[in-house]
Amino acid sequence: MLRNMKSDIQAVLENDPAARNMFEVVFTYSGLHAIWAHRIAHALFKRKWFTLARIISQTSRFFTGIEIHPGAQIGERLFIDHGMGIVIGETCEIGDNVIIYQGVTLGGTGKEKGKRHPTIGNNVVLASGAKVLGSFKVGDNVNIGANSVVLREVPANSTVVGIPGRIVKRNGARVADRLDHTQLPDPVIEMLRAMQKEVAELRAELEKERRDKQERQDKHERHEKHEKHKQPVAGGETRP
Repeated sequence: MLRNMKSDIQAVLENDPAARNMFEVVFTYSGLHAIWAHRIAHALFKRKWFTLARIISQTSRFFTGIEIHPGAQIGERLFIDHGMGIVIGETCEIGDNVIIYQGVTLGGTGKEKGKRHPTIGNNVVLASGAKVLGSFKVGDNVNIGANSVVLREVPANSTVVGIPGRIVKRNGARVADRLDHTQLPDPVIEMLRAMQKEVAELRAELEKERRDKQERQDKHERHEKHEKHKQPVAGGETRP
């Protein structure tokens, strides 16, 4: 327990640039308090002290705004940043070195029994407002973008964005800065940019065609004017 607590504190110091010292982290970080309360509740849950475990869980929720079911399994060095509104379901499993931002939901999709919540791999980042719903696996080294809704399995080394979640990066190099969850590609924006480029090209072609047509018309008018000046006048002479 003490080893896990020290590891949890170290995870905060490493991942949060606002964390100044261990004293501040221990007494002011609600995400850390929620994790510690969960470790106690989970130990009681495994011993079938379900009601007491839920009481501890709900008390932690009241003070921190983070709801973690006592049955959820959490690995080492979980970092919860600004954790208000986070919900983690009963059968959820979270690996090591995971980062979760505010508003994240790791939930189910119905009233089915048994395993109904996601399994999160190691080194995963769940950005603000992300929803991962269902009993599937999210692989290691995955980034899930802000407000994404993930409804199916995500392979390792992937980046997911959008509603529903779409994989926009797969089997690529791991993101250098795991905390920079704003620099994620958006396929919708990329499609709109491609359409905008195509429209610009079509406009350029139309403008070129308009200029060519105007040049042909001007040339024709000059030719007609020249021919008109060459027409004969009275006395058998031609115009100069």
